[in-house]
Amino acid sequence: MHQCGTDQDGNAYASACPTRQALDRIADKWTVLILGLLESGPMRFNQLRREIEGISQKMLSQTLKSLERDGLVSRKVFATVPVTVEYSITPLGATLAETLVPLRVWAETHIAQMLEARSAYDRSEEDGPARLDVA
Repeated sequence: MHQCGTDQDGNAYASACPTRQALDRIADKWTVLILGLLESGPMRFNQLRREIEGISQKMLSQTLKSLERDGLVSRKVFATVPVTVEYSITPLGATLAETLVPLRVWAETHIAQMLEARSAYDRSEEDGPARLDVA
């Protein structure tokens, strides 16, 4: 049996296993992109927003808050006018970021093959009868 990462018996395949919370965090594209940027050093909110095309202000704020709550990012407030807030990767976040680099590289390397497969699949769905998946 696979351990689920706590003192409880269980495994990540079990719905109640807390390890799934970590997997949810890791599987989030915004987490991957934010931690990738913060690996190179602290950044302000608007810097992150400019670098990550397509992320809304609300989504960036929510993701940073979740990353801070999970101990992956730290937030530092500077008493300036206006107030400046800077985000940094924590040592725990750096261990996760290290493991995400190969994932990001894989995605960049294989996206053309995935898009080709998707296109071929979509063409076959248009030409053939509806699929019936049997459990």
